[in-house]
Amino acid sequence: MQKLTRLNPSQLLVVVFAVGIILGTVLLKLPFATHESVRWLDALFIAASAMTVTGLATVDPGSTFTTFGQTIIALLIQLGGLGIMSFAILIYMVLGRKIGIKERLVMQQALNQTSIGGVINLVKYLFLFSILIEFVAMVFLSIRWVPEFGWSKGLFYSFFHSISAFNNAGFALWPDNIIRYVNDPLVNIVISSLFIIGGIGFTVLLDIWKKRKFSKFSLHTRIMLIGTLVLNVFAMFFIFLVEYNNPETLGNLTSGSKLLASYFQAVSPRTAGFNTLDMASLDEATLFLMIILMFIGGGSASTAGGIKLTTAIIIVFATITFLRGKEDLTIGRRSIHPRFILKALAIAMVSLMFVLTAIFIMTLSEKASFIEILFEVVSAFGTVGLSMGITGSLSDLGKEVIIIIMFIGKVGPLTLLFSLAKPKKEKIKYPNEDILTG
Repeated sequence: MQKLTRLNPSQLLVVVFAVGIILGTVLLKLPFATHESVRWLDALFIAASAMTVTGLATVDPGSTFTTFGQTIIALLIQLGGLGIMSFAILIYMVLGRKIGIKERLVMQQALNQTSIGGVINLVKYLFLFSILIEFVAMVFLSIRWVPEFGWSKGLFYSFFHSISAFNNAGFALWPDNIIRYVNDPLVNIVISSLFIIGGIGFTVLLDIWKKRKFSKFSLHTRIMLIGTLVLNVFAMFFIFLVEYNNPETLGNLTSGSKLLASYFQAVSPRTAGFNTLDMASLDEATLFLMIILMFIGGGSASTAGGIKLTTAIIIVFATITFLRGKEDLTIGRRSIHPRFILKALAIAMVSLMFVLTAIFIMTLSEKASFIEILFEVVSAFGTVGLSMGITGSLSDLGKEVIIIIMFIGKVGPLTLLFSLAKPKKEKIKYPNEDILTG
């Protein structure tokens, strides 16, 4: 315990997530957790996928695990989505214990905040929003699934999928995910609303709750809301147009169902992982768009993964600023500090480095096409959970690579690097010199 207190926030966050995955693996290996024995590697894969709220699975969670095992998966998803440290802080508050600067720094790291001010209040609202939203969604889903499966199974399925969707995990208890509900407005709207709300970020939700007027929202909230709307609408119409006549995706659906399926599949790659269309049957142009969306991900301080939408927007605006010959980056009549531009570039570059390394290894180890491997790796990094169907057939090395990438995607590439080597501030300043670029 004494050694743990010596760890910096980044190291402690990495250790806590690793311990959670290991404990989850042990629980999923218990005889009464499965209908049939699973390998340790597969149990580790499922535990890592649940804890990192990804949703990729080497075995079918619905038929492989018992209700106990599925409950463990749901618990891991909840722990991973809201954060183990968030639960620890909640227990501290219930017991009346003082929350020190160390715990606040860890929460700042875990929730990707710029300062430690207000992180405890954010945790309180995080739990309030999460429990309320998941409960309401469970009630709505039970309207569909209780008549279909009966009270016991219907309520459990509603409970499981509300947790999975809100935390952007993408785990479903059917072999085809939720393709069977492609025509069902209730399931589509409830599930998609859950992962959009969960993926937009708790700071955004809190800002909306407190201020309630767009003009009063913080710059971060406005960027997230506008950016999310633009990306989702663009992706929806792109998928609708490209897949319209594809007989294996939208081709055989009615016009209304085509729009509904296009909408759902457009918003899902932003780290949700649910699918109502067969991924392997999509046009390559659609797959490529999804890869970009998965890499971008959702919002900071959310249940989503990826490099985050705000990171991508800062990089785009910084590029536009340079091309216009300006020196200062401004968004929404606000100046962006150069520190955030450097951080955004670092996140994108380090993320790309991990993704490319994983792709390179898997092109050597797996018997799959390049687009399938690219899709799988980016899905794992973005903690999305969408797959073209190769997860179950991955080699042991391929599974290990995906586990590592899911872990990196969840804790954050910079957090992982900071945990290995804490950067030091330079006290000496050197003279400037130009370098030829471009």
